Amino acid sequence: MSYVIFGRAIKTEYLTLGTLFTTAAVAYGALGGKKEIPSAPKSIAERVKESVPIKAGSSEEEELMNSIKNFIAEAEKEASH
Repeated sequence: MSYVIFGRAIKTEYLTLGTLFTTAAVAYGALGGKKEIPSAPKSIAERVKESVPIKAGSSEEEELMNSIKNFIAEAEKEASH
């Protein structure tokens, strides 16, 4: 069987192949392109520093904040081993 397109008889086999190749080319073109590599996630301490600015009112509060930061850093080191 054939179809008449622009006054010419085109076999169905050629129409099928054209459709398949066109579909494959469009899919390949849509999937191509530059892929962005996601950056490594930030550590908990870095996220906390960015989200909550800590302003110590006294030296005792500053020592407490430093001890908490050290505890978090040590816990992250132990978790990564």
